[in-house]
Amino acid sequence: MHDDDKYMAEAITEAAKGLAEGEVPIGAVAVKDGKIIARGHNRRNQMKDITRHAEIECLNDLSKNLPNGFDLSGITLYSTLEPCAMCSGAMIHYGIEHVVYGEKDVINGASGSKYDFLQQAGISVKFGVMREGCRDILLKFFEQQLGEKTYIWEDIELPVT
Repeated sequence: MHDDDKYMAEAITEAAKGLAEGEVPIGAVAVKDGKIIARGHNRRNQMKDITRHAEIECLNDLSKNLPNGFDLSGITLYSTLEPCAMCSGAMIHYGIEHVVYGEKDVINGASGSKYDFLQQAGISVKFGVMREGCRDILLKFFEQQLGEKTYIWEDIELPVT
């Protein structure tokens, strides 16, 4: 299995934790030197805080374990959904070097779908890793919540394929 697939599978596992908690199933992991060093999944409903996105949860987890303060150079963040402007801003501010995501978010994606913040900041970005798996867990949640198949849920819209 390719390393990107391995780490995205771990992000999907995080998303599944969110799904089990009734959250929009988005997951993230941070990797440095071939090791997962932080994890996160959406916790907006559980924490009653709209800023508790998977990437922010992952960065918070990462912050607890950094030996060098807030220097996030050399870290790749894997997310099942294209990061939004808030999450992208945090990654830019703290120097994440690489972002890999699975599915696009055409409403709020900040890596080319709606905005292009990550690339403009010089962060390398890779899209489409395990896209089907990242999409499927989101569609499962949408269908559970709405009782019908759809590509749209509140602040997330997936491109129709």
